Amino acid sequence: MVVSVEEVSASIVREYLSRKGLKRTIACMDEEHPRTHSSINIRSQLRQILHIEDLYRKNKVQSSPLRTLLEIIIRHHIEGAKDDKMACNESEWLTSALIISRVSPAKTSLQMNDTNTERAASVLSCEHTELRSHVSDVSPTPSDADMKGGSWVDASVNEKGQSKAEHFVVGEPEKKPPEIIRSRPHRIRRGMLAGPIASTLQESNKQRLSRRVAAPQLLPRKEEDTTQSRDGLSVTRLHQKGSEKSSSDTTQRVQASEKVGDTTPGRHDRTIVRPKTQPHAQHLSVMVLDDVDDDLPELSNMSMKTGSAAARGHPMDQHTASELKAVLLGSCAKCFSVEWRNQAFTFSETHDLRYGIVQKKGGPCGVLASIQAFVLKKLLLESTDSANTRLQSLRPTNAARRKCLSLAVAEVLWRAGEEKEATVAINTGRNVFTPSGHYKCEGVLEKVTCFTVDSMTELQVLVEQHVDQFETGELGCLLLTVSAVLSRSIAKVREDMDVATTALIGAHGYCTQELVNLLLVGQAVSNVFDGNVELDPGKGNSTLLKGIKGPCNVGLLSLFEHYNIFKVGDYLKNPRFPVWVVCSESHFSVLFGLQGGLLTNQDEKQLAFDLYYYDGLANQQEEIRLTISVGKWTESREDADADLIPPLELCIRTRWKDALVAWNDTEPIL
Repeated sequence: MVVSVEEVSASIVREYLSRKGLKRTIACMDEEHPRTHSSINIRSQLRQILHIEDLYRKNKVQSSPLRTLLEIIIRHHIEGAKDDKMACNESEWLTSALIISRVSPAKTSLQMNDTNTERAASVLSCEHTELRSHVSDVSPTPSDADMKGGSWVDASVNEKGQSKAEHFVVGEPEKKPPEIIRSRPHRIRRGMLAGPIASTLQESNKQRLSRRVAAPQLLPRKEEDTTQSRDGLSVTRLHQKGSEKSSSDTTQRVQASEKVGDTTPGRHDRTIVRPKTQPHAQHLSVMVLDDVDDDLPELSNMSMKTGSAAARGHPMDQHTASELKAVLLGSCAKCFSVEWRNQAFTFSETHDLRYGIVQKKGGPCGVLASIQAFVLKKLLLESTDSANTRLQSLRPTNAARRKCLSLAVAEVLWRAGEEKEATVAINTGRNVFTPSGHYKCEGVLEKVTCFTVDSMTELQVLVEQHVDQFETGELGCLLLTVSAVLSRSIAKVREDMDVATTALIGAHGYCTQELVNLLLVGQAVSNVFDGNVELDPGKGNSTLLKGIKGPCNVGLLSLFEHYNIFKVGDYLKNPRFPVWVVCSESHFSVLFGLQGGLLTNQDEKQLAFDLYYYDGLANQQEEIRLTISVGKWTESREDADADLIPPLELCIRTRWKDALVAWNDTEPIL
């Protein structure tokens, strides 16, 4: 099991709040950041994951043990920082002692034996960066004329040509300018160079050695590093131990010191530059570094993954989420059912049904059947292959059916956006807004980020790159529904309906006809007849019923037409491709054929053909092939077996009157 850093961090916070008795705070946290199956609720398990068993035992024997794991970890790091600082002070003292012994061993009061000398030399070689910061005023090869009174003298010439000397006082630490908090625009982020690149390979190797030595420290601290620029001048740059990374495309060079004077002959390569004490010089030499998270490559991949759509991506806000819940469920205070939250467009692994999308539980069958119809259209019928070749396509590979799924989703969203633009809802895995008021939080819309594109090509690429969220993600079905509504826009969806307050997800979590029509034809109209019908009750107040306005790529057959409840128009009965969504007994399934000329045959009375039926909710284990013989059904047989006629046959006869349906050794579905 892979341990999630986010879940472990949340568990540490929950353990702290629980030990402190902050129950209301825990309740708020559980609402804004709900627990998952990966959440850690056992304290001993949390200690094992964090590898703090020893710290826990040491804390337990203390006279006043700490109660929470967070406090134990914090105290450990605080005490570790103190120990590190003490070790650093000791190394500084030894370094100073070594310098004194080299300057004037006869005059100094510090007597160092051979052991201490070797120890100081070891510290000097290991702590290369600290030594350079303390002996930045010392020449590595001093002459006798430069040594006066136990101090190193840095002979140089000022701008006027006058000689001057700067002394390094033995035992007195060099004063550093106070840290100055700079505004954010002036800060340098980690990963960018704060000074020029080292001019020699030797200098570069020394810098890498310095970083390796300083890496184990618990608390990184800033230090000054003096390097030589290409023009012979030296600059002081600030970097953070163990965290500096070079970046070729984002390198920023910052000059942090000024030239003090001309260099003396023979010491050109060892020019030492001190930061001045003036305020403006302090601003240059002291800079604040911002820590940048180590997941920058992940953020960059996110930008590249979404392509040009990344610039137009925007996280979900509470107002849009409330409007979405109102149009989908009827109120922002309602929640999506478990059947909707756990449903994705997952394909069957049954050999003869690899093209089929499996439905787990009842509810979102209208969405699944609609996408299934477009998947079959992409998989079988958009090519010019023969019927035999298409039959072989009913056993697609994983890559082929995934490709068809992404193309089907893109087609549905593009038509919902009136073929001008489309919006794709992506689950980010984290809350993008904090709900308040009457809005019911459930961890669905709160984690959605929307990307809008204005070309079909970009839409196909975007959906294909995120097809996993639709195919295997827990919210795949909901993400598709939300994407379709946003592509159409919430305002236009309400305008499409006969009654603007109609919810797209009706009673018991079933899809309404408005939602199915939105996916099939791109408009959330309430009816399935052709065009609009205006009803005049006779009192001057007419009612407009909205229907299908043009040809459709896939069709619809409904059992309600058999019972004369409403009529399905020719646009849905005769789609461009022989694929129909079947509405029977409050359930949606799919019926399709392999013959491209099935709908163009003028002599339908003599027509005989095969249709295939698929129901994702029926736990279907075998292929259902129906042979349709138009005009072979007799009235006498209908009267005799009326109670045993499968509803699917009745739906088929709404399209082909008097059709005889043969189930070909398959048990009829009653």
